[in-house]
Amino acid sequence: MLTVKNLSVAYHDVPAIFGVDLQVNDGEIVSVVGSNGAGKSTLLKALAGILPRNGEITFDGERIDQLPPHKIVEKGISLIPEGRMLFGKLSIYQNLVLGSYQETDKEVRDQRIDEVYNIFPKLKERRNQLAGTLSGGEQQMVSIARGLMSNPKLLMLDEPSLGLAPIIVKEMFRLIQEIKDRHITILLVEQRLDEALKMSDRAYVLQTGRFIMEGKGSELIDSPAVRQAYLGL
Repeated sequence: MLTVKNLSVAYHDVPAIFGVDLQVNDGEIVSVVGSNGAGKSTLLKALAGILPRNGEITFDGERIDQLPPHKIVEKGISLIPEGRMLFGKLSIYQNLVLGSYQETDKEVRDQRIDEVYNIFPKLKERRNQLAGTLSGGEQQMVSIARGLMSNPKLLMLDEPSLGLAPIIVKEMFRLIQEIKDRHITILLVEQRLDEALKMSDRAYVLQTGRFIMEGKGSELIDSPAVRQAYLGL
């Protein structure tokens, strides 16, 4: 589904990602793990077209590396950013509607809202509540639900468990699995190594802007090299 070749990203001429290659197949959960500052969020922003980048990005057989972010969304890629980035003074429902801004058919939009309410029933109960008044876990649910409103083929999740209580983290990973079961491919950036690798079909280890290891999640989870040399665990 997604093929990345020799992708490089720089901030004001300071390199952050160095010629990485990445493959995400239809129906997979693929994780990118690494320490803080490794370049994980930068990678996702580059794939979403938010940051200037060099290299080749192909999605569903079509080059997208020259497209602006809104066109990449139209192709079927949705980024759930770190920090949620909700419209706090708008209701849950209004945030969801904004997630489908490219859809002009109200009937289709309402159907998508019903679908995300089925995944996140708590959001339906509180649909008129202002997003800024929700707990961290509830805000993360709204952020993911808003991303699903664009009807993506590929959902890119950036640190979905960040700042959440352990019991909420467990629920968040359950929801990610449920989204995969609905035939949505997932590219996951996550600091929680064990949880990410356990649920991933494959994973990449990123260190200072370079992939230094890749393989099945079940293989990498037991790798001393991943834990000791690269993640400091």
